[in-house]
Amino acid sequence: MVADLLDELSWRGLLTQCTDEAGLRVYLREDEPRVYCGFDPTAASLHLGNLVPVMALAHAQRHGCTPIIVMGGGTGLIGDPSGKEEERTLMTLDQVEANVASQQGQLRRLLDDTGRNGAIFRNNAAWIEPLTCIELLRDVGKHFSVNAMIAKESVRRRLDEREQGISFTEFSYMILQAYDFLSLYDAHRCRFQIGGSDQWGNITAGIDLVRRVRGAEAYGLTLPLLTTAAGRKFGKSEGNAIWLDPSLCSPYAMHQHLVRTDDRDAVRFLEYFTFLSQEEIATVAARYETDPGEREAQKALAHEVTRFVHGDAELAKVERAAEALYGGSLDELTDEDLAEIFADVPSVALPAERVAAALPVVDLLVESGAAQSKSAARRLIESGGAYVNNERVMDAAAALGPAALAGRNTLVVRSGKRNYFLVKLTA
Repeated sequence: MVADLLDELSWRGLLTQCTDEAGLRVYLREDEPRVYCGFDPTAASLHLGNLVPVMALAHAQRHGCTPIIVMGGGTGLIGDPSGKEEERTLMTLDQVEANVASQQGQLRRLLDDTGRNGAIFRNNAAWIEPLTCIELLRDVGKHFSVNAMIAKESVRRRLDEREQGISFTEFSYMILQAYDFLSLYDAHRCRFQIGGSDQWGNITAGIDLVRRVRGAEAYGLTLPLLTTAAGRKFGKSEGNAIWLDPSLCSPYAMHQHLVRTDDRDAVRFLEYFTFLSQEEIATVAARYETDPGEREAQKALAHEVTRFVHGDAELAKVERAAEALYGGSLDELTDEDLAEIFADVPSVALPAERVAAALPVVDLLVESGAAQSKSAARRLIESGGAYVNNERVMDAAAALGPAALAGRNTLVVRSGKRNYFLVKLTA
């Protein structure tokens, strides 16, 4: 079962490069193989792009491998130049520690840390901070050739930019990440590292250090960086990050982002971000090709990712909210939910006392903007096109009291199938 991990990652499109596939397959057949991945604490929350290595770790765990999650509490104080065209802004110790704590909390909810191959969490500050300058240069740095370091893509590209260049601080990052691999080999006998494709140079440097210092064979594998079919990257530096923290991107917002996934990306993202089998994804893809308008692939993607990141309870709530946008029940939705669901529709405020005194539905239609006049409102009701809280209004003489509210202080008015208007009651 374990040896099938590489095949799993391969068909999902998650295997970009591998240092020694034959040797790695042998290692994965050993008793309790371990794999590690580092997470850079440059933000308080992980985002959808970070979910690529998380999914790879989860697949590894399902195939019997023990995942080791390394939080960059030490390396985060330096900054990885990989994939960056200019120097990172250095963060304070307090910033790094806060981001490590926040990200680790998210990762603990995504990866199982129980059982025989439960996830192990480490912070590389534990072995990097005690290092003295002399120890780093004498015991670690002597194993690195500057010629080889300069040849690494992440360094060479920055050296070609004469105005920006690369500082000694960022140039040294590769040594510190390699030292992570050596430390994990010593503490956990870990001989396998994964990371984004921009980490190839850092990963191979670690493999080389383990071989030079301990005489052991280690392995590395890179994963694709998340991009759209149009070639655009996802991430905080790109300004289009889909955050995993619900306070930065609500479960509903995440779900809607994924439902709107470009047709060209939908099936590929199903392979990346779900545990659906190859056969299940093929079935979804076939239905999607038959009727793209139904967006079967996007709906499956939104369903699976929202459940994985936020859980079954939030998924159920999100899907009720999505149904509300298409005329479903508004029961159990809060004012906050309704405000988010209908964030892009016209909104007006009315004094709460208007409803307390029984608000004529004809007046509501006019004041919300659903009808231009009372006579137009009556015609709308008579034609069956007027709705309040997704329930059809049958009587033009009806009046609405507090019991008619959705949430505590909201009324959702609709004209026809898709013309929504939000009414918020104020004190």
